[in-house]
Amino acid sequence: MLSRKLQDALNEQINREFFSEYFYLSMSAYLESVELEGFANYFNVQAQEEHFHAMKMFNFVHDKGGRVLLKALKEPRADFKSVIKLIEEALDHERYITKSINELMDIAIKENDHSVKSFLEWYVDEQVEEEATMSKLIAKLKLINGEGLGLLTLDNELLTRTFTPEA
Repeated sequence: MLSRKLQDALNEQINREFFSEYFYLSMSAYLESVELEGFANYFNVQAQEEHFHAMKMFNFVHDKGGRVLLKALKEPRADFKSVIKLIEEALDHERYITKSINELMDIAIKENDHSVKSFLEWYVDEQVEEEATMSKLIAKLKLINGEGLGLLTLDNELLTRTFTPEA
């Protein structure tokens, strides 16, 4: 059974994960509108991952005898100055999610709930990967100055990304 404090914190995180999905779908829509289908695909896959993250936590709360309470999602940003700025915003968002996962882990540690700590370790590891991936993408974009043939080549490379949920 989850403590009320952990249940509330997990519910907040579930909502953050669903907002992440919504945010990345908005980015995908913007990128599609500027004919960067590979980048649009990248963020569409990212949105699918975020949905998976939210549902994994959603199901965990139920498995622990808790109740999921969803809240309204705020409207995500829809316009961006450049691809580099868009991905920098995505990285900032991932850092925010990392911070919130760490705070959630702190609560689980304080409450001495080993099952929640064990469950959250996956998210802690996942956030390292999320931040690293975004950082590398920004570095590549900066190398090509975010434009020209380099941008189109990277766009084509990102078309191949697919979502494969873990078992």
